[in-house]
Amino acid sequence: MPTKNPRINVVLDKSLYGMIRKIAQQEGISLSLTARELIKEALESYEDMALAQWAEQRDKTFDGKKSLTHQQVWGE
Repeated sequence: MPTKNPRINVVLDKSLYGMIRKIAQQEGISLSLTARELIKEALESYEDMALAQWAEQRDKTFDGKKSLTHQQVWGE
């Protein structure tokens, strides 16, 4: 049954292909699903690094004298 999901063709060197194949065999899943999950994990890590850099920049400009208190924000 054809899928409607977009596809990417990727050329891998033998060692990388072998590692992905080994993971797929250990997990009992297809090469395609293994590659997809590894790409998802890599993108999550990339996003985490970008958010950490953004937070670091914000932290450098933080001024506690100008910040709002919990009471001011939440009214509790």
